[in-house]
Amino acid sequence: MKRGLPLLHNNHAENNIDLLSDLPDCVLLHILSFLTTKDALQTCILSKRWNHLWKHLPTLTIHSSHFKYVKVFNKFVSRILSLRDNSTALHALDFHHYGIVEIRLLKRIIKYAVSHNVQRLRVTLMFKSNIKPFLPSFFSCQTLTSVNVSLDPLPNHMRPLFPNYLYLPVLTTLSLRSFAFCVGDDGRVEPFSALKRLDSLSIKWCEVLDAQNLCISSMALVNLTIVMYGYDPDTFFGIELFAPSLFKFDFRGIPFQRLCLRNNGLSSIKHANIDVVSVLKSMVTKNKECLLNSVKTSCVLHNWLIELANVESLTVSLTTLEVLSLNPDLLKVEFSSLYNLKSLKVKADPSFITDGVVNFLIQNSPAAEIDIILDSD
Repeated sequence: MKRGLPLLHNNHAENNIDLLSDLPDCVLLHILSFLTTKDALQTCILSKRWNHLWKHLPTLTIHSSHFKYVKVFNKFVSRILSLRDNSTALHALDFHHYGIVEIRLLKRIIKYAVSHNVQRLRVTLMFKSNIKPFLPSFFSCQTLTSVNVSLDPLPNHMRPLFPNYLYLPVLTTLSLRSFAFCVGDDGRVEPFSALKRLDSLSIKWCEVLDAQNLCISSMALVNLTIVMYGYDPDTFFGIELFAPSLFKFDFRGIPFQRLCLRNNGLSSIKHANIDVVSVLKSMVTKNKECLLNSVKTSCVLHNWLIELANVESLTVSLTTLEVLSLNPDLLKVEFSSLYNLKSLKVKADPSFITDGVVNFLIQNSPAAEIDIILDSD
């Protein structure tokens, strides 16, 4: 049978039989959804059958990097929104723009997506763009299940304020980069409380104004990712966490955060990844203040590990181990955690790992499997 396949293929080629165009529209549209919108549009040259097929695409992937000139890109976007079939629901929109985006264009794209019942929205702006005018347009969309808004890391005073209240009744996934959270009318910073179905939350390079705690309270939350690089310790905010269903915790950055836990806030976590940034290693040698900050960070990290009482798999970086070792009381106090640890993964060159901290982590689970992973970074 395998020997006959090339012959069958050759026969069709010789007879100019277009098997691809014989596929039903739903299959062709599914295939085109994996292409960028620009590439999908260019398929109209294949045959008359394809001339208007792109107008029914359920997914739009629009990246400015695929265009040499801004004017050409803006004209392309306007053409897509004007000619696309309005009766076709838009399942997903991925808009990626490098450079200062025109607010008028951005508002039009978001308004179009919301009015066409978009379910998954991804907006990536890789320059210092003013996005405040378009935020309210989709933070009350009743069809959105996934939102990912990623902004170029901005100085504190330029980060847009995230709304204190969201009405996104079916949202399950939320990823934010370079936003600022502020105190609401109730005196708390709790922007996610109305997201009853939220099960995955990612917060990257965000800040909380007025040195308040960021409250993350969610009965449905399963995955939590926090990325915090390049912050002054004095500006770090605390995290008040109540997530009884939390299963996976991923932290990358400098752990100055104060974790205010309610009802054993981290006890449900089974998988944790803690990657302390390497900048702390250089901070240690600079001055006494840096050394004190590093020791303080080490104590915070120690307390986090105590709260991860029921974790079964733990992944740490080499710098995480180094920072943890700076705690002068690390080996003096009985460690009352990690009894259920089954797997410890260390991302580092084996030649740089010392046994002391590794033995500390597995002291209550000596049968845990240790896996050394070469860090690609």
